[in-house]
Order: sequence, then structure tokens, then C-alpha cells
Amino acid sequence: MKILVVDDEELIRQVLREYLSIEGYQIYEAGNGIEAINVVKERDIDFIIMDIMMPKMDGYQAIKEIKKIKNIPVLLLSARNEEVDKLLGFEIGVDDYVTKPFSPKEVVARVKAISKRSKTKDEMFIFNELQIDDKAHEVKINNKTIMLTPKEYDLLKYFVSNQNIALTREQLLNNVWGYDFYGDDRTIDTHVKTLRQHLGSYGKYIKTIRKVGYKFEFKEEN
Repeated sequence: MKILVVDDEELIRQVLREYLSIEGYQIYEAGNGIEAINVVKERDIDFIIMDIMMPKMDGYQAIKEIKKIKNIPVLLLSARNEEVDKLLGFEIGVDDYVTKPFSPKEVVARVKAISKRSKTKDEMFIFNELQIDDKAHEVKINNKTIMLTPKEYDLLKYFVSNQNIALTREQLLNNVWGYDFYGDDRTIDTHVKTLRQHLGSYGKYIKTIRKVGYKFEFKEEN
């Protein structure tokens, strides 16, 4: 797998290169967003680790431009642990978020988890005008395609596959993220928040279960 590490700090790029190379990944580097876009145009990149604060072009803008070229999984790096940063990242298609300073082993674990291809079944879930086509990996509302990040899609699929079942945050982390979680379960809450926003009026069917977690509970409306 070809991984692009984008950070204006050479030391961070060097450390991540060393740890990721041990896992057999082929590593490319960029020092800012503009360089990152050029690498994506020239190389068949499979995964991106992207810093936010960089000269010339920051990580957010770079991700937006890269997504126009190719839908590549992205792990975002940030020196700040603000919810607004995470929300903005998830809204533009970031799959996960790591706050600096971080453990290189944690980054490797998250790369493995994000890139791991989950086994999917060719299923179609239909809830009135909400349609989830698992074969096409596509979500539509009123025949209009809804753009979700890979993690949002996985989360939605897990919800609808377990309709009317109360799911704990631990269950969601284990089955959707699929790795030992290094942060706190607010990551779940943040993803649910953005998923609800993308689903519009259908977001209300993702119910919050106090002191437990969430469940997808759909009811036909007259």
C-alpha cells in the first residue's frame, strides 16, 4: 500500500516513515498541501496521513482538492484537540483524527484499521426514501446520492443492520473501528452527529440511549 505522509515538520515525516516502512508500506512525503496534491496526481496513492497547519496550503483545503481527484482514506493530524476541528475534518471526508503529540504505534494501528477492507454483503436497506445499497456502497435520499465518509457509511450500515438494538459505544468501536481505541468515546458521538446531519430528516431515527449508546429505530409515519 502506498501511503502519503503530509506534514511540514521533517522529523514527524521521518518517524512515521520509519514505523510505517516496518509494516511494509511504501511511503511518499510532502511538506504542504500543494505538494500533497501534486504527489496524488503523479502517484497512485492508497492512503494519506495529513497534518492541518501547514504553509502555502493547509490540510483542510488540500483534502478538499484531493477528494476531487480520488477518494482516498485520510487520517488527520492536529496539534489541537478541538471538537470543531474534528467536525470540520469529518465533514470534508476525513476517516479518523489523531492529536499531536501522538504515538507512532497508534498511527500505525489506525492506518491498519482504516485500510482494512471489511467483508460486505450485497444488501439493500430501504426506509421510505432512504436507500442504502451495500453492493454499490451508496446511500440515497429521494433518489439523491448522499456523500458520506467511509467511516460514516460503515457506522450507518452497522446501525441499520442492527435495527432496534441498543448498541453501546464499545460495540460500535469494536465493530466499526475494529481496533483498540486510544482516545475517548467522544469520537463515536462526533461521527453520529455528522451522520445525522448528512441524513437530514432521517437522522432522527438514530436514537440516543442514555448511559448506553445509540440505536437505529425506524417507524413508518402516516
